[in-house]
Amino acid sequence: MHVENFKIFSDLVESESFSRAAKLNGITQSAVSQQLRAMEKHFSILIVDRSQKQFRLTREGQKLYESAKEILYIYEKLNSELQEMKKVISGTIHISTVYSIGLHELPPYVKAFLSKYPEVNIRVEYRRANNVYEDILTNSIDLGLIAYPQHHKQLEVLPFHDDILILVVSPEHPLAGKNNITLQEIADQKFIGFEPDIPTRKATDQIFKDEGIEMEPVMEFDNVETVKRAVEINAGIAILPQTTVTREEAQGLLKVIKFKNTTYKRPLALIHRKGRALTPAMKKLIDLLTSKDLNSLENEVGGNEESLA
Repeated sequence: MHVENFKIFSDLVESESFSRAAKLNGITQSAVSQQLRAMEKHFSILIVDRSQKQFRLTREGQKLYESAKEILYIYEKLNSELQEMKKVISGTIHISTVYSIGLHELPPYVKAFLSKYPEVNIRVEYRRANNVYEDILTNSIDLGLIAYPQHHKQLEVLPFHDDILILVVSPEHPLAGKNNITLQEIADQKFIGFEPDIPTRKATDQIFKDEGIEMEPVMEFDNVETVKRAVEINAGIAILPQTTVTREEAQGLLKVIKFKNTTYKRPLALIHRKGRALTPAMKKLIDLLTSKDLNSLENEVGGNEESLA
């Protein structure tokens, strides 16, 4: 029985899906089924209760799963410790995040990290917020970056930083001449929002509710880039994270208006599964993301680039 067998089995149990386990391990569904039958034959037990419609382990299968997790943890921990002994900072780090963070918050951090550790490969996947949590809980991704973090007993949640929510309008909009505004002043405007299950939409809904404002979006989108395009053509106004509109504001495509007498913060966090053995590269990236602000990173990258010139 190889470590890979336990990895496939654990992925199957945690995802409760043969197709998902196959995708996570780069094999076919048939291969996952064959692995399961081979384990049942090897241990002379029934692992999955096939009399149930839903995926359910037998008592023996549950014990095997718990032991498989221990074996995988020891293996990952050993691999990480051996890399640390060799002082090796290399390998691949898989990050799952939403568009607004992956496109507008993460790049300068990745640039600074890769300038110091060029042997590391960072792969970023753009997902909806609920899928980011799923990716981490099923161990299919190493690290996640999300807004308005939800705490979970199996997750380690580390503060990244806070973004600021601002009002965004087209330069042709009647409100474009304002430098600051109250929520009451936008109550009768056409509002463009995110889809209801997206954390930033839930936050803006709560902001309106606290002010006693009923704001029904005329359009709803699942990512910040599409929302911005709709605002650019003057289809309505939107409340967005300030860092996501820096380029459009500089190019005169959008007008940014701050809220009067209040600041609405959008907390961002880094998440990973508790108990996971972190490689040296992961530890270095986590340290960078949770201990440095954007200005110091930009200065650091600039200094590195000058030294390489």
